[in-house]
Amino acid sequence: MNSAAEPVLVVGGLEVRYGDARAVFGVDLEAPAGHVVAVLGPNGAGKSSLAAAITGRVPPAAGKVVLAGHDVTGKSASSISRMGVAYVPEERAIFPHLTVQDNLRVLLRFAVPRDDRAAAVERALEMFPILAERRRQQAGTLSGGEQQMLALARVLAAPPTLLVADEMSLGLAPRLVDLVFESLEKARDEGVTILLIEQYVERALAFANEAVILRRGRVVWRGPAVDAHAELVAGYLGSEG
Repeated sequence: MNSAAEPVLVVGGLEVRYGDARAVFGVDLEAPAGHVVAVLGPNGAGKSSLAAAITGRVPPAAGKVVLAGHDVTGKSASSISRMGVAYVPEERAIFPHLTVQDNLRVLLRFAVPRDDRAAAVERALEMFPILAERRRQQAGTLSGGEQQMLALARVLAAPPTLLVADEMSLGLAPRLVDLVFESLEKARDEGVTILLIEQYVERALAFANEAVILRRGRVVWRGPAVDAHAELVAGYLGSEG
């Protein structure tokens, strides 16, 4: 990996407010091409607010977001999505009464040209054989891990430049957490840059290249993931009180 290459994502001095309440205070971070950056912190640290601002769900109160050299600060979620940013939030973006295959078709309508959609659906199913087996099954009857796989499958069918994965393993059993991380590995192997917000700290650090720790909306530590030892992380991830 060429560390001198232009980062896929640059966030500078980012602030997020909800009325008079400030959730994110002057956050800076970079995500190099093909890297995984883990964003860690206790509940209420501002992780999801940061993700929402980067992906256009919430307008930043200050600072900037630059994607592949283009300033996207304040642009709409749909505009940022069209520039190659995929957001997979903890709420699974699926249609429970549609089949797995129809979910993929619907979710790919705006991401893939019409003539390429059938091939994209098959590509997603090939990457996740368990979904291929359940292609005619209603998505709402899938397990939690399988639903997360479906959310990722539609992303990987048309690989994004940047994947923002927000607490995808929240509330899942350990076996299903394994499925989620296997899915994220597929994205990484496709060359996708990943911003990973995750409650399973050890798994996140083992998977990531870099780590950023937030506390009360501020960056309190950053560095290579291998340097974020358990003792260091435990000191920062206590209750916000």
